[in-house]
Amino acid sequence: MENGWEIASFLFARDRRLSGWATEMLERVPTKVNFRLSGPLLAELSGKEDSSELLAVVKMRLGGPEILGRPENPLWVLFDRPSNRGNLGTLLRSCDGLGADGLILTGHGVDLYDPEVVAASMGSLFRVPAIQLENSQVAVFLAGARERYPGFQTIGTTAHRQHPIFRADLTGPLLLMLGNETDGLSYAFKQSCDQLCTIPMAESSSASSFNVACAGTVLLYEAARQRMDSL
Repeated sequence: MENGWEIASFLFARDRRLSGWATEMLERVPTKVNFRLSGPLLAELSGKEDSSELLAVVKMRLGGPEILGRPENPLWVLFDRPSNRGNLGTLLRSCDGLGADGLILTGHGVDLYDPEVVAASMGSLFRVPAIQLENSQVAVFLAGARERYPGFQTIGTTAHRQHPIFRADLTGPLLLMLGNETDGLSYAFKQSCDQLCTIPMAESSSASSFNVACAGTVLLYEAARQRMDSL
């Protein structure tokens, strides 16, 4: 509700006394129709051991790049062909916590509205503007961003030893590109990057790369840190 999502219906138990909060929500929030259900049915639909007294049917947000808005100094993230629900939800949470202005999903991958993604985001799905774009739409979006924002750059990530991320300038208009968990960024996206960066790992490490959600969090933190220091 705080972020302007449209709620079509509320579901609540007919045999349970509602709190003042729940009663206020039912009175304040416009819906098409609400449903009174038995307690066991409500619990089954919630999928949780301790279900909330209110469940909501929320309309998905549809649209194109306009959803991302026109921030003064954008920090956007692109996730190419996400294949893990937990990773996508975690990345949404990191985008929210570290001030990203939006998330772009590309290719065949995990559904943004998959229940596991929603749960892993811990509510950040409703805070972070997120859209699915075809590769051709991404190209148009990038062209528009370069025209609108002088100095706009795209930085891709790679597990290979490339330019350390802490040496890249992340203070200006920026799109961070994260690749599929197994295959990394597609060739086309790598070619469109202004720079490929890596997160330096310990020399003694036996791990070849970071989990993509962890890597995204590190990159976003570095961008947030640089931007804070530049104020």
